[in-house]
Amino acid sequence: MSATLPAHAAPPDTGAAPLPPPVPAAPAMPPWKRSWRALRSLWRRWFLWVLLAVLVLALLVTVVWLAGRHEVEQVQTRLDRDTADAVADVRAGLARNVQDLQALQALPNDAAQTAAAAELLRRHREWLRIEWRAADMRLLRAVDTPFRASVFDLGTRAEAQTDVALACTGARRQRSIAYSPSHYVPLIHPAGMAGGVEAMESCLPLDDGGFLVATYSLRAMLNELLGPALMRGQEVSLTETDGTRLVSLGTARRLGNRVFTAQQLLDLPGNALVLRVDGWRAAPDLFPNVLTGLVTAMSIALVSVLVLLARDTRRRVEAEDNLSDALAFRKAMEDSVITGLRARDLQGRITYVNPAFCEMVGFGAEELLGTSSDVPYWPAELAHEYRLRQRQRQASGGTAREGFESVFQRKDGTRFPVLIFEAPLINAQRVQTGWMSAFIDISEQRRVEEMSRASQERLQASARLATVGEMASLMSHELTQPLAAIASYASGSMNLLAAPGDVTPTDRDDIAMAMRRIAEQADRAGQVIRSVHDFVRRRDRARERVLPAMLLEAVMPLVRLQAHKLGVQLLLDVEPRLPPVFCDRTLVEQVLLNLARNGMQAMDRADRSERVLTLQVRRAEGPVSAHGGEAGSDVRRWLAFSVADLGCGIDDEVAARLFTPFFTTRPDGMGLGLSLCRTVVEQHGGVLLYESNRPHGTVFRFTLPVAEPAARLDGAQAQLS
Repeated sequence: MSATLPAHAAPPDTGAAPLPPPVPAAPAMPPWKRSWRALRSLWRRWFLWVLLAVLVLALLVTVVWLAGRHEVEQVQTRLDRDTADAVADVRAGLARNVQDLQALQALPNDAAQTAAAAELLRRHREWLRIEWRAADMRLLRAVDTPFRASVFDLGTRAEAQTDVALACTGARRQRSIAYSPSHYVPLIHPAGMAGGVEAMESCLPLDDGGFLVATYSLRAMLNELLGPALMRGQEVSLTETDGTRLVSLGTARRLGNRVFTAQQLLDLPGNALVLRVDGWRAAPDLFPNVLTGLVTAMSIALVSVLVLLARDTRRRVEAEDNLSDALAFRKAMEDSVITGLRARDLQGRITYVNPAFCEMVGFGAEELLGTSSDVPYWPAELAHEYRLRQRQRQASGGTAREGFESVFQRKDGTRFPVLIFEAPLINAQRVQTGWMSAFIDISEQRRVEEMSRASQERLQASARLATVGEMASLMSHELTQPLAAIASYASGSMNLLAAPGDVTPTDRDDIAMAMRRIAEQADRAGQVIRSVHDFVRRRDRARERVLPAMLLEAVMPLVRLQAHKLGVQLLLDVEPRLPPVFCDRTLVEQVLLNLARNGMQAMDRADRSERVLTLQVRRAEGPVSAHGGEAGSDVRRWLAFSVADLGCGIDDEVAARLFTPFFTTRPDGMGLGLSLCRTVVEQHGGVLLYESNRPHGTVFRFTLPVAEPAARLDGAQAQLS
C-alpha cells in the first residue's frame, strides 16, 4: 500500500545521489520572429553591398549625363564662335564695299564713273544696282548688275523711296555710309511665276551734295560674304530684331537631329539685323566620347568585381574551414616526418625548428629559437669552424642541394653525423628572407656502411683463402724442391765432416758452397711462405706509396706456381722509371693475382706454344673510359696495369654478366673474383675494363693514380682518416 507524500516532504533516501532539477525547455520561437531574424541577418549581410552597387550605378548615370551635357555645350560653343566669325566677315565685306564705292568719286567724269560702277557690279554679286542721286533724291543715272535682268522699275523704286531717303538723310548727318531697312522687291518672270528679292540700300554722301546708292540683295550678300563651310550642314539666315526671317541659306533640317541655334547682332548704321545660324546635329550618343566609355567600362568592371566579391564572401567561411583543416594536416605531416627542418633569417638567427629536429639534437624549440652564434648542438671545438663556414656560405649565396656532412652534439653530449641540405628561403615577393635547412641523421647509414665494409673485407679474405686452398698442392710441390735441396746439401756437408782425417781446403770450400746453397734454398722456401702469409692475412686498410715493380714482385711467386703447373709462359713488360702509385698494397696484389689466374685458366685448351700471359705497366693520361679510350678530364696522373692472355676470349652472353657477383663459368669457381677486382679498382678512383686481344684472347686493364708529392700525400691521407 503506497502513501502519498505531502508537497513539502523530502523524498526517501535511497542511497543514490540526487538528480539535478530538470532544465525547463526553451519556448518555441514564433514563425514571424524567425522570419524577422532571418531578414535582419540577410539585411546586415547585404546592406553594404547593395548600397555600394547603388552608389556605383548613380555614379555611372551621373558621368554619362555630364558627358552628354559637355558634348552639347561644346557643340553650342563652337556654333557661337562660328556665328561671331561670320558677323565679323560680313562687317569686313561691307567695309570693303564702302571703300570701292568711295573710289568712284575720284573718277573725272560720269562716263568713267559709270564704267567703273559696271565693273564693280561684275565683281560684287551681292549688289543689284548702283545709283547716283541728287540732293533732292532725284535719280540721275543707274547701273544694274549684269547677272540678272533689272529688278527695279519706277514703281518699285517709288515704294522704296522713303527708306532710301531716310538712309541718305542719316548718311548726310553722319557724313558716312548709312543703310536702309530691308524691303521686298517683287519679280515677275517671263513664265508668269511670281517671286521677289529681299533688298537693302546703302547710301554714301558725295562731295557735291548728292548721294551714291548701292542696292544689296540680302541672299546674295550672305552667299558672297560668308564662306561655304559655314553653310555646310547648317542653315544661315538674316532676321529682323523681332525675329522676322528675311532670307536663309544652307542645309534644310533633317529629321531626328537636334537644333542648335546661335544669333549675333549685325548692327549697321541706320539698320540692325540679326545673323542666325541653325545647326543640325545628331543627338549625343549614350557614350559620347572615349573617356565616358572607359569610365563606363570601369564601372561595369567594378560592378562585376562586386558580384565576385559577394560570391567570395559567401564562400569565406568554407574557405576558412578548409584552411584550418589544411593547416592541421600540414602540422600533423610536419610532426610525422623524420627529417629535421630548421629555418634561419639573413642574420643567422634560428626562426623555426620542427619536432624531428628537436628530437634529433635533444633540445627543445624554446632553447633553439633566436640563437645564432652560440648554437648548443655544435661541438665546442668545432663551433668556430662551423661559424666561419656558415658565414662563407651565406656570403656566397649558393645552395647545398647536393648535401654536405657535419657532426652535431646532442644535449647529453653524444655526437652523431648528419647530412645537411640547404636552400634559400624565398617569400611571395621573390625576396630571400633566410635559409631553410634539412637534416638527416646518418648514424645508422654509417653503421650499415661499416658493416658492409667489414663484410666485404671478410669476403675478400675468404676469396684469398680459397685461392690459397686451390694452390696448396702447387705450394707443396714448390716447397718440396728447396727442402730436398737443403737436405741433400746438409747430408753432403755432414759426410765431409765425418770423413777420417783432417779437412782439406777443398773440402772446406765444398762445405761453404753447400752452406750457401742451403741458405738460398731456405730463403726461397721462406719467400713462398711469406707471400702466402701476406696475401692471406687480414689487416687494416692503409694506402701507401708503392712502386709497380714491387706489386708485381709480391705476386710473382704465386703466379709462377700456377704458370708452372699449367705450362704458361710469363712475360713482364714494365716501362722503366715509373713513379709509385698510391694504393692499398694487399688489395691491388689480389687484383693482379686474380686477373693473372683467370688469364692462365682461360688458356687451358690452347696449344702449349700459345700459352703466353703478358703483364704490362704503362703510363696513362687518365682513367680508362667506358669506350676504351682515356678520359682526359682528370688532372691526376695514372698508371695502366694490363693482363693479356691468348685464350678463347669472352662471348656476348658472358660479357653481359661478367662483373655480376657469384657469376662464374668454372664449376669450382665462386664468382667473386672479377666483382671484387672492379670494386677495389673503383675504390682507388680507377676503372677496370676489358677488350679483345690480337690475334685472340682478352686483355684486362685497370688504372691506379700516381702518388702525389709527400706534402699532398699527407693531406690526402689526413682527409681519408
